[in-house]
Amino acid sequence: MEFKGGRILLRSMGFLRKYWKMVILAYVCLFFAQGFALAIPYLLKEVIDTGLAKGEQGFLILAALSIIAASALRGLFAYGQTYLGEYISQKVAYDMRNALYDRFQRLSFSFHDTAQTGQLMSRATADVEAVRMLVAMGSLRSIQFLVMFLATCTILVSLNWSLALLTFAALPFVAYRAILVSGRLRPMWLKVQEQIAALGTILQENLSGIRVVKAFAQEDYESAKFSSKANELYATSYYTGQQQAFNSPLMTFILAVVTGVILWYGGREVIEGRLSLGGLVGFNLYLANLAMPVRTLGFMVNTVSRAISAGERIFEILDAESAVKEKSDAVALNEIQGHVRFENVSFGYNSVSPILRRVDLEAKPGEMVALLGATGSGKSTVVNLIPRFYDVTSGRITVDGIDVRDVILASLRSHVGTVQQDVFLFTATIRDNIAYGAPDATMEQIVEAAKVARIHDFIISLPDGYDTWVGERGITLSGGQKQRVAIARTLLMNPRILILDDSTSSVDTETEYLIQQALQSLMKGRTTFVIAQRLRTVKNADQILVLQDGEIVERGRHEDLLAEGGIYRQIYDLQLRDQEESLDKVTVSDRVRPLGHG
Repeated sequence: MEFKGGRILLRSMGFLRKYWKMVILAYVCLFFAQGFALAIPYLLKEVIDTGLAKGEQGFLILAALSIIAASALRGLFAYGQTYLGEYISQKVAYDMRNALYDRFQRLSFSFHDTAQTGQLMSRATADVEAVRMLVAMGSLRSIQFLVMFLATCTILVSLNWSLALLTFAALPFVAYRAILVSGRLRPMWLKVQEQIAALGTILQENLSGIRVVKAFAQEDYESAKFSSKANELYATSYYTGQQQAFNSPLMTFILAVVTGVILWYGGREVIEGRLSLGGLVGFNLYLANLAMPVRTLGFMVNTVSRAISAGERIFEILDAESAVKEKSDAVALNEIQGHVRFENVSFGYNSVSPILRRVDLEAKPGEMVALLGATGSGKSTVVNLIPRFYDVTSGRITVDGIDVRDVILASLRSHVGTVQQDVFLFTATIRDNIAYGAPDATMEQIVEAAKVARIHDFIISLPDGYDTWVGERGITLSGGQKQRVAIARTLLMNPRILILDDSTSSVDTETEYLIQQALQSLMKGRTTFVIAQRLRTVKNADQILVLQDGEIVERGRHEDLLAEGGIYRQIYDLQLRDQEESLDKVTVSDRVRPLGHG
């Protein structure tokens, strides 16, 4: 366990490598600051032994000026040490947060399926801050502790070896306390970090689902749940505080006892002429200097223990392996036709419960494939495998004959436009949300995509038009409006392969008709996969795939599958037949009034 802690500390300190020049400068400031600090007690000793004892007033003036100069220089270099330490630590925190954030982006869907948002946020904030404190104070303070300790011990021996031995007799107990407290604090700080993350998860979930909380009048329940976790964090933090609160005064008391012994024994040495008065004063001043690193030891134990616990959680993320990996010799997927094939594909999140079994399908360029089936039948999984959100367990998926595992991920996904079932919009303007996948798009292109998605008329009716900000997750828009903004976002990418995962599920029949009419022209020449429960989509599909328990049990066109009288016929009778009448009504109304861009 201690070896692991040392390894984590070394890895954390590895982030200093980029700033080695600043680190060296900080240590130069540290050494000079400590050098001038050590010079002051020696000057005071000489003031007493030479200036006062011999009455040399000129020496007193010179010594006084030297003490002032040494103090000023010590302050100057101490400022440089503190400033550089803070600068370096903030840079390390910046790099570490960026590394974590980049890792979050690159880990596959399977990681984010199980990760808790609050836990990840805690690692990028509280844990990074704990490591930053180690870099800002711990790394410099540890060297400062070592330099001051070794230099002071050497000077104490040179002044009076017998007094020095009395001082050193207390050091083994101090070291024992440091090791003991460190062993107690490290697991407690790990627990504190985990409890902070758990508290953050509850807070994040509550704020995201505040409308559900209020709708079910569960404010008291949520408050009690948060209070319970907060109380656990309080209890653990209180315990660690107790350990620190007891340890620091204990160290101070030990030093006070040592000081008392030194004054008693040293006074006898002065009386008997074996030690000068200046030597005794100087010895006690150096003993006070030794108190600083001893007190710092208690602070260092706390800082290091917390940093190891935080670093363990940070490197757990940085070391996490993505289930979807890009080959070193992956090739770019440039212009494609959009010919998609599934060849005996199986997939499962684990080997015990496969989601898909032996799926074979072919979608030629320009074809529209509709996927139907009960919830959990594997429809979404099929389309999620195309852009490699997950990797197949066996078999292969090809685009224009190239295995998707052999191409660069970014180039593959640039050709696959997805409108997911759970539409997510960022807290930004409508224009920024539409242009998210194509940030260099012109305003004309953005407007054209919005028109095709039948959302342009709504946008220009808003006071700020395309510069209107949407709330968190697009909360200020209705479900149908979010769907159409998401469709416009995908259309702007101009992908060769379209995936519409139940993309019209939140709109009424007439709005769906408008969207489908707009999409018809766009789908020409593109491979389109649609997961929908709308009859219009199903009837227009070039092939319908009916999934059950992860297998394709029926495939064909609408009329052919109806005639077979199988599972598709059951789905039609239960879910789709009722849409015939409303579909006919929309078609009739379309004949009597022209359609606008809305």
